[in-house]
Amino acid sequence: MVIVSNRVADLRASSQSGGLAVGLADALKERGGIWFGWNGEREGVTGGDLNIESIGSVERIEAQISPQDFSDYYLGYSNSVLWPLFHYRLDLVDFRPAYFEGYQRVNEMFARQLATFLREDDVIWVHDYHLIPLASFLRKLGCKQRIGFFLHIPFPPPDLLAASPNHAELVDGLLEYDVVGFQTKTDVVNLKSYLREHASAVQVAEDRFSIGERSVVVDRFPIGIDAAGFTALAKQADEDVQVDLMRRRVLGRRQIIGVDRLDYSKGLPERLKAFGKLLSTHPEMEKAVTFLQIAPPTREEVDAYSDIRMELEGLAGSINGQFADFNWTPIRYIHRPVARDKLAPLFRGSQVGFITPLRDGMNLVAKEYVAAQNPEDPGVLVLSQFAGAAEEMHDALIVNPYDIDHMAEQLHRALTMPLDERRRRHETLMHHVTTQDAQAWLQSYLKTLTQDEPEYGAVG
Repeated sequence: MVIVSNRVADLRASSQSGGLAVGLADALKERGGIWFGWNGEREGVTGGDLNIESIGSVERIEAQISPQDFSDYYLGYSNSVLWPLFHYRLDLVDFRPAYFEGYQRVNEMFARQLATFLREDDVIWVHDYHLIPLASFLRKLGCKQRIGFFLHIPFPPPDLLAASPNHAELVDGLLEYDVVGFQTKTDVVNLKSYLREHASAVQVAEDRFSIGERSVVVDRFPIGIDAAGFTALAKQADEDVQVDLMRRRVLGRRQIIGVDRLDYSKGLPERLKAFGKLLSTHPEMEKAVTFLQIAPPTREEVDAYSDIRMELEGLAGSINGQFADFNWTPIRYIHRPVARDKLAPLFRGSQVGFITPLRDGMNLVAKEYVAAQNPEDPGVLVLSQFAGAAEEMHDALIVNPYDIDHMAEQLHRALTMPLDERRRRHETLMHHVTTQDAQAWLQSYLKTLTQDEPEYGAVG
């Protein structure tokens, strides 16, 4: 098994923090193989020496890229073109020809470096938007192994995708894989629509397209979490969290929590506005509830991210200035990472999980919030209709993240929901989170990737 991602997971860590690493590290350790990716440094030499570390039966291989390639491949095409484009934000796309050239250049280099380690019977699994063209470069080098791709973020509809001058090359790159996996039905429909309208691929089955002498599966594989592990983590609050919980119990205060990277796709300003609206339309909530928003920094070199930070800090200050009292601060805003062993009990001690991205691939925080709850007295999940998780988690309170008034009313509903209804909703959500977990996702995808290619006749 060969895993390729933009960054290589820490295989020595006892628990992984990101959705990409959940389950993958353990699967790789079980099977043996390679995890290949960039070392995360920006001062290297493109094509320079690889850092190779053996951990049991796994080789962890890290490549270097130059400062120019960091600018063009990572900050440029990956995060100033593909990220906003795939999150439906055409207004933030900053396309420059040099960016796409750098994106292709780094993917071609990764393919050359990886190919020297491959064996004929390897199964290769490539992850996320940074590496869409990787299979096409591996194929040009003669690689005939089964190669799969999984996109962890949304995939846009054809009319939005066409806003990129290189949309045809991107889709041609996807067609070089044997399996292309997405988080949601919407993402699958979007690629299928593009293939029918703009590509030469022929649909030969519900989930399969033919291209020349080979075919590609296009299907949905919704990612999950290690639900049992996160539930166990949630029961082990450290002293700081215990003191905070005790203080709120004594004062009779409830907590709304949101945890997101500081990103314009997460709907953070709208979330703060909705909380402010809750306080203004329901004065009885003053001093009765606080909103804890944890938003660690990300991609601060991109202008759009510094803009969202300033907007968020301004909103938090304005709402606190309007409503705060000497012994109550309505919004607590944390702009730094918080460890998972502290997050889990914070989720458990929060009466509402407020997860309202404007567009998201899946959003594992929603699933973590559910897994952390006490089933005897569970909190309520308020979830955006534009999070991939909303396709599955119907017993959350589903909201339109652009409708501030509606979100405020659903927050009020969550905070005043009877215990019987909270238990019923949580039981259904928890069943889904535990059955459709990280292992189910992993096994489902790998079963599809490793199966023999069947014979099909063209549809219709």
